[in-house]
Amino acid sequence: MGTLDGKVAFITGAARGQGRSHAVRLATDGADIIGVDICADIAANGYPMASREELDETVALVEAKGRRMIGTVADVRDFHQLQTALDAGVAELGRLDIVLANAGIAPMSFEEIPVEKELEHWNAVVEVNMNGAFHTARAAIPHLVAGGDGGSIIFTSSTAGLRGFGGMQGGGLGYAASKHGIVGLMRALANALAPYSIRVNTVHPTAVNTMMAVNPEMTEWVQNNPGNGPHLENPMPVALLEPEDISSAVAFLVSEEAKYITGVTMPVDAGFCNKL
Repeated sequence: MGTLDGKVAFITGAARGQGRSHAVRLATDGADIIGVDICADIAANGYPMASREELDETVALVEAKGRRMIGTVADVRDFHQLQTALDAGVAELGRLDIVLANAGIAPMSFEEIPVEKELEHWNAVVEVNMNGAFHTARAAIPHLVAGGDGGSIIFTSSTAGLRGFGGMQGGGLGYAASKHGIVGLMRALANALAPYSIRVNTVHPTAVNTMMAVNPEMTEWVQNNPGNGPHLENPMPVALLEPEDISSAVAFLVSEEAKYITGVTMPVDAGFCNKL
């Protein structure tokens, strides 16, 4: 028996990276999955987003674990798209227990850009990371409450949600602001949902080996932004974590072993936050 047998998880940004890893890990533990991804590029973001083919591959990986997955194209910036996808998934799978608000972007620039471009970066990252997290929670909470069995919501934040770095331009500042904002959202919801035994936490990864961290735009930003270098290195001897490392923490937080853990900011960061 798996630790999550009979459970259903809703995951945003499920087509690749951490979202895919979380889907496969929770399926391995017994959960069925409702997964969404935009499957289209965002103009202000400097690297390609996931494709429909990648979302279908995630579905196949979950099914290879013997679990069901409903994979739907939906944009977390659009509440009604997200709600429609989730409602359809719950109608088919019968319940909702776990919510992973994972979708995020990080538009960065290492060179000076016009203010209009900075504003475009800021707005794009806040809409996806902050508004998308709220939309995810707002669409899911009625299902969790109606289920009557408690549940778990995890927001994917970042080390940038606990420490002050991000440069001086709109994309980096918007990333830091949105990832800090998720912590406030988590803390408020942890209190509001505690009477329903719904736990709410954040995970804070250091750099992870996904497209967000290894695309050329991000690599140039890290190399060229003043004040980086050793400042952004992990104390433990690892440059990048793997998505599965974050999934292990997520799997613990959504399990019965963490049934009284709520309102927690959990770094999965090789000591990064402790160093700064």
